Amino acid sequence: MFAVDTLQEMMNLTFYPTYFLLVGIPGLEHEHIWISIPFCIIYIFALLGNIMVMVVIITSPRLHQPMFIFVSMLAFDDGLLCTSFAPKILSIFWFKNRAISFNGCLLQMFFIHSFTSIESGFLLSMAYDRYIAIYKPLQYSSIITRRLITRLAIVFVVRAVVLIGPFLVMIKRFPAFKTNVIAHSYCEHMAVVKLAAADIRVNSIYGLFVAFTVVGVDLLFIFFSYIMIFNTVFSLPSRDARLKAFNTCTPHMCVFLSFYSMALFSYLSHRYGEKIPPDVHIIFSDIYLLVPPMLNPLVYGIKTNQIREEIWKLIKKH
Repeated sequence: MFAVDTLQEMMNLTFYPTYFLLVGIPGLEHEHIWISIPFCIIYIFALLGNIMVMVVIITSPRLHQPMFIFVSMLAFDDGLLCTSFAPKILSIFWFKNRAISFNGCLLQMFFIHSFTSIESGFLLSMAYDRYIAIYKPLQYSSIITRRLITRLAIVFVVRAVVLIGPFLVMIKRFPAFKTNVIAHSYCEHMAVVKLAAADIRVNSIYGLFVAFTVVGVDLLFIFFSYIMIFNTVFSLPSRDARLKAFNTCTPHMCVFLSFYSMALFSYLSHRYGEKIPPDVHIIFSDIYLLVPPMLNPLVYGIKTNQIREEIWKLIKKH
């Protein structure tokens, strides 16, 4: 009798939500309006910067080269990534619009994790591009072709869909949830999974598998590419040649360091950072998704002479 009553009580405390409530930044609800100002500025700069990079590369025949095609692909993904969550965060900050439908939450989760996975793949492609350009310059045009670029893009999009898609199915299979309040600014996978009134070990293990498959594998190959690149660069006889070769890699190094350092901090702090205050963790999670898309156009615009020159030409025309 006791066991039946306990089970009934547990069932009364759980339910299957039709919508979730996003808290925003826990503990800083009264400061949301002030926090929204830098968030909004960063989002606008990220969106406009990536659009400008794409327009410049598409409209300038001089930039129709593999390296710049990769940059335009990265800019397109960055624009979609920050747009997949920034408007919702701003609506929470400005209008206290915390509600998001169950399916809408899953869709946002799918897009955020997919676009970050695709970005990681594009950064790997760009590292491979620089490796071939420096290690095998005479064979560059025959190896890095538009067909290869298209195939790489398709592979990384398919990889994201195949790996992230099961997240949605697994969450849909939960019989009930303890609450529908997500202590986060957006629908992050583990933040939603932890609300389930069920065993979440399979979800946690699969999340680790996806993280290792995407970030772990991509980082491994990027580091391998740069070991080969540095080995080749430092073996060049001329100091000017070494500087020139190194400068072509600098923008990409800045981009992938900012992306992966923030990604690893966000991921590890969410799983193992019990001592990190929730507001600090959430702010860094938001920064991880907002700041790299803002920095990438600046890095490539400032560090890449061809893009910088074409941007100035476009500005002067208008």
